[in-house]
Amino acid sequence: MDEGIGRWRQYSLLLGGIGVSYFGNWIYLIALNILVLNMTNSAAAVAGLYMIGPIAKLFTNLWAGSVIDRMNKRRIMIAADVIRGLLIFLIPLMTSIWAVYAIVFVCSIASAFFGPSSTFYITKIVVPEERRRFNSIMSMMNSGSFLLGPAIAGVLIIMIGTGWCVIINAISFLICAFLIGRLPDVSDENVEKREPIRLKVIIEDWKLVQQFMLRSRYFVKIYLLYQIAIMIFFALDSQEVTFIKQNLHLNDQLYGVIVSVAGIGALLGASASAIVVKRFSLQTYIAVGMLFTTIGYTMFYSASGFWFATISFILLGFFMSFSNTGYATFYQNNVPTSIMGRFGSIEGMFQSIVQIMATFALGTLAEWFDLQLVTIIFSVVSIVVAIVLSFHIFDKSKRTYYEEGQMSL
Repeated sequence: MDEGIGRWRQYSLLLGGIGVSYFGNWIYLIALNILVLNMTNSAAAVAGLYMIGPIAKLFTNLWAGSVIDRMNKRRIMIAADVIRGLLIFLIPLMTSIWAVYAIVFVCSIASAFFGPSSTFYITKIVVPEERRRFNSIMSMMNSGSFLLGPAIAGVLIIMIGTGWCVIINAISFLICAFLIGRLPDVSDENVEKREPIRLKVIIEDWKLVQQFMLRSRYFVKIYLLYQIAIMIFFALDSQEVTFIKQNLHLNDQLYGVIVSVAGIGALLGASASAIVVKRFSLQTYIAVGMLFTTIGYTMFYSASGFWFATISFILLGFFMSFSNTGYATFYQNNVPTSIMGRFGSIEGMFQSIVQIMATFALGTLAEWFDLQLVTIIFSVVSIVVAIVLSFHIFDKSKRTYYEEGQMSL
């Protein structure tokens, strides 16, 4: 009993740190979108924000995984948060869109180290039988931030402008670093095997990941389909503010309101996923969650007014919580911790390539043709991907991939 209480105290620190960061990120996302749109009055410039991160990660992930797997993950997470926090403080002082892009670029490099490190740390510190519940609670934290962040951003934008919203995000990263600093280190077999990171080492690391992928073809298939759908979502998100302001003719404050109200669905979904964690299979979480999320995106970009758009966002937020929780658990159960950093970096490269292509294509087509038509077409494509994903997920012969546990090489 005492051991369980001790574990959840550690979980609370980790959830608190990540939760504060989530909260700041939602405020920052809205503020930065509006800041760039007001600076340039260009949908392409806003879409550019969504391309900078993938481009930065594309170059970094060539070698980041080899570094991550051989270093203390908790210290990497702390350093990444401190770097991002200090840099984001500078954004309100910038008058050039290129200076803003440069800061976002460097922050994205730090994020490329934080992501795989945090996944490793969570997988190590959270025992297998508690992972889905932990992931549900983490999704709930994200959803709560999704709900409160835009609302507070809307108030701050009205009262003191977008700059303070950005500063709040910077502070949230520093708080996250402080809370993670209070957590213990976890066992890591790779830290004891430190060696200089040379080209030969990186190539050998890639071969090791390749061997895992060849042995786990079903996992890779599910991973690819899921990530393709997610990258389409990212591309659609890059046009969200433009669609709301130019097609729905809503102002900055209503933009904050519509995203905030959508957080109700995400919070309800995350709460429901935590409550029914023992009643539904991991397959149901991923497949049904993803399918209805894609339907929600299609409904949103088909909207012609505030209320239908809001209802659509509530729907997609609710079911995205289930798909995120299910996929996070599926990933933690099937990727060996010994190569999690390297696999995460290669995963990041794939995500970056697809995200760049999808975002660039969507942004360019939105400039050439009708924005609503283009976003609906992309949304329908995501539905098709979700249907194919569902067929593979419910393959009865692959049930072992969804059992609570941890794969090893």
